[in-house]
Parts: sequence; structure tokens; C-alpha cells
Amino acid sequence: MAKHPEIYVSTDIEADGPAPGIHSMLSFGSAAYRADKTLVSTFSANLETLPEATTDPRTMTWWEGFPEAWAACRRETEPPAQAMPRYLDWLRTLPGKPVFVGYPASFDFMFVAWYLLRFTGENPFGFGALDIKSYAMALMGTGFKDTVKGRMPESWFDDMPHTHIALDDALEQGAMFCNILAARESR
Repeated sequence: MAKHPEIYVSTDIEADGPAPGIHSMLSFGSAAYRADKTLVSTFSANLETLPEATTDPRTMTWWEGFPEAWAACRRETEPPAQAMPRYLDWLRTLPGKPVFVGYPASFDFMFVAWYLLRFTGENPFGFGALDIKSYAMALMGTGFKDTVKGRMPESWFDDMPHTHIALDDALEQGAMFCNILAARESR
């Protein structure tokens, strides 16, 4: 066992557009898992929007289809300048090296990295993020476009909701990632 094991920090964000800074991260949730699917801890926050940011019309149209999730991410918002240092402190308490995990990691990671750097000056994840879809693609031997949840083995999924509420989705995708790790080990 490594002295400092990796802790997989499954993270999901909700935003009002596709790019950090131009648009705001509305909420985010992280679920820290050990490789054996032990849930170590969770963190979530709803954020006030950036005063200089704008909303993306297509994204706001998408939100119209999820009124409960929209209402959830607008409750008890706090300034990013307060939330992000709390998040950094939480990451530092994890019992191992935090590894960012997302689905898709490219979207979620860019927001979290940007917000961490802007509001704390640090990003303990470094420059890398583990993308669940890419990992699944390698195990399934499929092309990227063909690696979709509907074609993934049922054993990779737990009975958990996908609600577009950040912490719910972080928990769901983190459990899925751990199931994929277990499938790799059983080969």
C-alpha cells in the first residue's frame, strides 16, 4: 500500500455557460472515494455568480428543463472567495493525494481549476484530471464517440440518481468509476 494513496475526488459542477470566467460556476460537489469504493468525505457549495460574467442563452434554455436542479443550485449561495478556500482546506484533509475525476473531466476540471486558482492561488490537483469516459473507452476497446453509458456494462452502475444536482452526480459518477476500477482488477 502506498504511503499516500490516491483519493479519487469525483467532482461535478453546474454552470450558466460553457467557459469559466466568461460564465459562472453555479454549484459544485465532490465525493472523495478510495479505490475500493469507500466514500471518505463529501463537499458541496452553491456559488454566487461572478459580477463580470454573463449567462449563455443555450445553457439557460437547457436549465429550463431541470427546474428542481436549478432551484437547488440557487439556494444558500455564497461568494466564491469564501467557498473555494473552504474547498481547498477540505482537499487538504483527505487521507491521500487527491486525483480529480470527472465525466466529462475536461468540462468540470476547467471550472474547478480556474476557480481554485482565482480564489485561492492554488490547485492541489495540478494540471491533470482523470476522465471516466476515456478510462471506460480503453477498457471497452471502443471509440470515444461509441463509449456512452448505454453501452457500458450494467455492473458499472449503482442504483443512484443523476439529478443535475452537483453532489448527487458526483456521488453517482464516483461510484461508477470505482466499479470500473474493480472491473479492470478482475480481468
